[in-house]
Parts: sequence; C-alpha cells; structure tokens
Amino acid sequence: MSTTLRPMDARLLPAWLDRSRAEYAKDLVAAGQTPEEAGRHAADSMARYFPSGAPSPGHALFDVVDAAGATVGHLWIGPDTSEDAGSWWVWDIAIDADKRGLGLGRRAMLLGEEYARAQGAHTLGLSVFGFNTGARGLYESLGYETTSVKMLKRLG
Repeated sequence: MSTTLRPMDARLLPAWLDRSRAEYAKDLVAAGQTPEEAGRHAADSMARYFPSGAPSPGHALFDVVDAAGATVGHLWIGPDTSEDAGSWWVWDIAIDADKRGLGLGRRAMLLGEEYARAQGAHTLGLSVFGFNTGARGLYESLGYETTSVKMLKRLG
C-alpha cells in the first residue's frame, strides 16, 4: 500500500493540537500520572513546541496519506531537546485505529527517517509508552533500540 507524507494544512492545526493534547494526557494518566498532572504536562508540551499554534522552528507536522489520497494519521518530527543539531526525534505518530496493521505506520516511519536525514539528522529517537506493545514491536522491527526504561509499581 502506497503511503506519503503531506504537510498538515495550517487550518487543521488547532483541532489537531486539541486532540493531540487530550490523547497525550490520556496516555500519561495510563502511565501513572494524575489527571491534573497529565493535563498540565500535555498543555505545557504543546505550548512549548507549538508557540502561537504553529510548529517550533525545525519541527514538521505531516498528514500520513494512503494510496487513495485519504489522511490516515499524522507524523510530528523535529530536532530533539539536546544541543546536537543532528539528533532528531519522532515527537508523535498515530495511524487511525481502523487502518493499523496495513503497513502505513511502517512506511510513515521510513518516510520520516528520509525527511530527517535530508534535514541533516544523524540519529532519530522516540519514546513509546510501555503499554503500547504494537508500536514497540514496530519500532524494534525498524531497528530502534531501547536506550532507557522507566518503571512504575502501583501500591494501592
């Protein structure tokens, strides 16, 4: 199945930001944060990387588009938080639930790697929640290596 990346239309950014912030907060709660902490963390993150509602310099937000021209997800990629201009990060990737398992995420990741390389990146990192086993399997199959593990035990 053919997949392409298309820069997200700026008119769609406000709705995407709201949805992305809510999804990130939900994942943070699932990972152990309180709803209040998660909401603050997600809001702060989006405000930092999308000041005035537009991506920070160097960051790119793409629609993932299938062979029929339909948007089936998104990819947000850009420099990481280090001082190394060649270190890049996949800040977020999501494929619509009903389109997963078709290779669209894999192709989007490979296209993201090509984009980052063209921008001068020599590494591409990402974070994945431990409960997201499908994504973890995809990233491992693409050659991503675990560099740290954060663990939590609920005590009641």
